[in-house]
Amino acid sequence: MTFEQFGLTEALARAVRESGYTVPTPIQAQAIPVVLAGGDLLAAAQTGTGKTAAFTLPILQRLQGTEAPRRNGRVLPRVLVLAPTRELAAQVADSVRRYGTHTAVRAMAMFGGVGMQPQLDALARGVDIVVATPGRLLDHLARRSLDLSAIEILVLDEADRMLDMGFINDMKKIFALLPKARQTLLFSATFSDAIRALTEKLLKNPQRIDVAPRNATAATVSHTMHPVPQSRKRDLLVHLIDDQRWTQALVFTRTKHGANRLVTQLDAAGIQTLAIHGNKSQNARTKALADFKSGKLQVLVATDIAARGIDISELPVVVNYELPNVPEDYVHRIGRTGRAGLSGRAVSLVCSEENAYLRDIERLIGRGIERVLIPGFETPARAEPVAPAPARRHAKPGHARGNQAHHASPGKQAAHPAAPAAPHRRKRGGRGGGGGSGRAVR
Repeated sequence: MTFEQFGLTEALARAVRESGYTVPTPIQAQAIPVVLAGGDLLAAAQTGTGKTAAFTLPILQRLQGTEAPRRNGRVLPRVLVLAPTRELAAQVADSVRRYGTHTAVRAMAMFGGVGMQPQLDALARGVDIVVATPGRLLDHLARRSLDLSAIEILVLDEADRMLDMGFINDMKKIFALLPKARQTLLFSATFSDAIRALTEKLLKNPQRIDVAPRNATAATVSHTMHPVPQSRKRDLLVHLIDDQRWTQALVFTRTKHGANRLVTQLDAAGIQTLAIHGNKSQNARTKALADFKSGKLQVLVATDIAARGIDISELPVVVNYELPNVPEDYVHRIGRTGRAGLSGRAVSLVCSEENAYLRDIERLIGRGIERVLIPGFETPARAEPVAPAPARRHAKPGHARGNQAHHASPGKQAAHPAAPAAPHRRKRGGRGGGGGSGRAVR
C-alpha cells in the first residue's frame, strides 16, 4: 500500500514525499487507521520499524482543521507524548515538526538537563503537542507552567523502558491529572507482564498490534561474538575498526566510567571517539550525537539509557564492548542498526565471565550467536586471576531516578564461566532524561 491510501491531507502527504518515503512499514499500515479512528492502541514493534511516524502522522491529521483550546488567551496542549529519555523526546519532537512542517501545529520537547526558560517561553507562546520525559514534566506541573486539562491524546512511547527506569510513580501522578475521556496509545518494544498490567488500567478496549515476536531482533541484523580476554577487548576493538574499515560504530558499555575509559583508550589509538551517558551535559550529548550522525565522529560510546532514542538511518554496526546484564537490553542495543529494512551488524566482545550473560541473551532471542575466533585474541587456556563476576538479573521495574545507573563490570577474564557473586543491583536511570519497493517512514 502507499501513504495516499490513508487519506492524509496534502500538507502531510507533501511532508512525507519531501522526506523521500513512499511505503508504510507494517506497524504504520496497521496503527495509522486505528489512531485516525480514535481508538486506544496497544502496539509492539521492534526498534526501527517506524513507530514514531505510526502515531505522529495520524495525530497531526486529527489536529488539523480543529480549533485549539485556550485558557486566559493561551493555547493549551492537546497531545502529550511521554518518552523515557531526553534523546528519544528530542527525536520524537523533531519528527512531529518535520511531518507537520506545512501545518500550523506546534510542538515542543520538554526534558531535563537544560534550562527551563526556553521551555517556559514555548509554553507561553502556546503548543499543541508536548513531548516530555516524566521528571521534567512534573517540574513544570509543580510550577503551574503546564496545563494538561485539554489533553485529548496520550502517547506512551517505549513504555517498557519507562517502567524499567522506575518512572511508574511519576507516570501515575501524570495520569491522575489527565482527562478521563481521551485516546491512549501505548508503544513498546516488548510486551512484558508489567506492560500488560499497565494497559489494563490505562487503555479501554484497545486494538492490539504485534508486528514482531516478543523480544525478537530484526531479521536484517547479523549477530557475531568474538571470545576475548577482558584485558584484550580494547586491542580487539581497535583491530576490528581498522581491519574491517568501520567508518561508523556505536559501542556499548555497561557503565559511565567504562565509557569514559574506552573513549580515552580509543583516542590514544587515533580513533575519533566521544561518549554519551548520564554524567554528560545535555549540550555535550547533543553535540556528540550530531557529530556522529554527520560522520565527523567515527565511534560513539554509549550506555544503555543514554542511547535510547538514537536514530541513525544507516548505522552499519553496533558493538557490545560489554554484554548487558539485562538480556532485554541486547535487543534494544542492536535495534540501533538494521533499521527500516536495511542490513546491519551486531558484534559482541565476550570474555569468559560474560558467558552466562550470553546464554541468557541467546535464550531470550531464541537463537545462537555465531562465535568467531580472531587469531591473536583467543581466550587463553589457563585462567588469569579474576575479580568477582558481576551478578546477572532480568529486567524488572527499577526504582532509581538518576539519569544513568552504575553496573558491576567484569574483572579480568577466566578460562571458564565464573559463578555470579552476590548481586549488585542495577539501578535504572530516571529523570533525564521495512523494506519494500520504496523507502519506509521511520
